Amino acid sequence: MNLDKIFHPIAKVTKTSGLKGDVCLKPLSRYFEKYINKNKLMIGSSIDRSNKISVEMINGIGKKRKFKFSGFDSLDSAKKIIGKTIFVQTSKDSEINWISRNILNYKVIDESGNLVGHIIDVMWLPSHDAYIIEKESKEYIIPIVPEIIKQVDYENRNIIIKVMDGLFN
Repeated sequence: MNLDKIFHPIAKVTKTSGLKGDVCLKPLSRYFEKYINKNKLMIGSSIDRSNKISVEMINGIGKKRKFKFSGFDSLDSAKKIIGKTIFVQTSKDSEINWISRNILNYKVIDESGNLVGHIIDVMWLPSHDAYIIEKESKEYIIPIVPEIIKQVDYENRNIIIKVMDGLFN
């Protein structure tokens, strides 16, 4: 993972709204609200085939919101981005990295350096996110909370955890 430029998909353009280039978005991340107003947004079919974009205005509330992006001032220009994905650039310390699909197959290691298992999936639960860890052919749900997840080591593809009583029962 290139730690200088980490991009995450946060939304998909679903349809146009009105005649002035407004569009509707479908969030792809629980961190959508936190990142949609950031400067380092990209839009495209993939991060390799994307261009810089910036939010000009947000109208409405809840699911009825419309988003206006700079440079898209007509219905015709807005139609061209339907189906495109919006990506946000983050730092390596950003919490969105902890739930990224990029960490699938990372090794899970306890604080003593012992291999616990590896990550096979990430779940977005209402109260917190969780890793699905495979350990000795069994699956375990590990909450992504600071009391358990101590470090994400991107270079070595490891996640260091504190094993608490009952975590693997």
